[in-house]
Amino acid sequence: MRRTVFNEDHEAFRRTIRDFIEAEVVPHHPQWAEQGHVPRELYKKLGELGVFGIGVPEEYGGAGETSFKFNAVISEECARAGVSFGGSSVHTALCLPYLLKYGTEEQKRRWLPPFVAGELMTAIAMTEPGTGSDLAGMKTTAKLSADGSHYVLNGAKTFITGGVQADRVLVCARTAPPTPEDRRGGLSILVVDSRSEGYAVGRKLDKLGLRASDTAELSFTDVEVPVEDLLGEEGQAFSYLTHNLPQERLGIALGAYAQSAAAVRFAHAYVKERTVFGKEVASFQNTKFVLADCKADVDAMQAVVDRALEALDAGELTPADAASAKLFTTETAARVIDKCLQLHGGYGYMLEYPIAGLYADTRVSRIYGGTSEVMRSIIAKSMGL
Repeated sequence: MRRTVFNEDHEAFRRTIRDFIEAEVVPHHPQWAEQGHVPRELYKKLGELGVFGIGVPEEYGGAGETSFKFNAVISEECARAGVSFGGSSVHTALCLPYLLKYGTEEQKRRWLPPFVAGELMTAIAMTEPGTGSDLAGMKTTAKLSADGSHYVLNGAKTFITGGVQADRVLVCARTAPPTPEDRRGGLSILVVDSRSEGYAVGRKLDKLGLRASDTAELSFTDVEVPVEDLLGEEGQAFSYLTHNLPQERLGIALGAYAQSAAAVRFAHAYVKERTVFGKEVASFQNTKFVLADCKADVDAMQAVVDRALEALDAGELTPADAASAKLFTTETAARVIDKCLQLHGGYGYMLEYPIAGLYADTRVSRIYGGTSEVMRSIIAKSMGL
C-alpha cells in the first residue's frame, strides 16, 4: 500500500539524512558504541545540517516547522542503518518542546540559537535512584535563597540520556513539599548549567543497548541556579511533564516500528544469502511464514504510527492514544525482532550483525517513557475501568 503520511519535502529530507548517515555515521558507529557516546563534533554537524533547528522558530535560527514528521524520518533512517545520533533525540524531541512552550522570550533568545547550532546540548532529568514512574515521589529539592536571586539545588538523578555531554539540563525538583491532598504539587523545572559549581556527572552507565547514546547519573550539591533559569511557573512542572508525554511516547512508538522494519529488512537479506543443507534459508517454508508474519506486524505498526503522527500534527493525539500506540508497537517490536534474530541463527547473537544491536536497543522501549504496565493502566482508565 502506498504510504501517504509523508510529502515531497519529507522524502527530500529523508534522502539528505540517509546520505549523511552513510557518510558520517556508519563508518564510525562501532567505535562510538564501544566508547559509549558520539563525539561532540557529530552534534555540530547535525546543527549545520539543520536537524536541531527543524522545530525552532525562524527568529531563533530555525526552520519553524511544526510537524513531527521530520523527526519520524530521522528515526526511520537511523533504524534502517542500525545507528543512532547519540542523545540528540532527547535534545530535539523531549527538551525542545518545553523550551518552546514554557520559556520566556529572554530565555529563548539566550538558549535557542546555540541549541540549533549543536553548541548547547540539552538533556532532561526526571528519574531518581528511588523513583521511576512515580514522578510525584522525587526528592531532589530547589530552595529559593533568602534574597530571592537563585535556587539552591540538592539531590540526584539517574538514567539521564545525554547527561554526560549536556550543557544545560532541565532538572525537575521540589520547590515546595508535597501535601496529602496533592503529591504532585510543588515541582518545578530548572534549566541548569552543567558547568555550575556542585554539579557533578557520576557514572556513565553501561547499558544493554543504545550503546552510542550516553546515559549518566547526575548529582547536585548546593548548586546555585539563577531565578532567571526557572522554566515556566514555579510548582507547575507536573502538568508541564504530562503535557509533552503524548509526543514523547509517540516518538518511542515510531522508534519501535522503525527498528522492526529494519529487522525484517536485515533478516530478509540474510536468509537470501545464507545456505543450509545446500539450500537458501529463504527457500524453507518456515522462513517464509516467519517473515510473512513479521511483515504483517510491521504493516500494522506502520498504520498505527502514521495515524498517530497525523493526530499529533492536528493537535488531537490524546494521552490514551499515545499510550496505546506505544504499548502496541513496543510489545510487537519485541516479538518481531526476536523472530528476525532467530532467522540469523548463531550469527544473530553476534554484535557484528545489526540485528543483535536492534534486539538490545529495543528492549528499553517497554520501560522508558512509561512502562508497558503504566500504558495499560492509562488505556484502561480511558475506557472507564
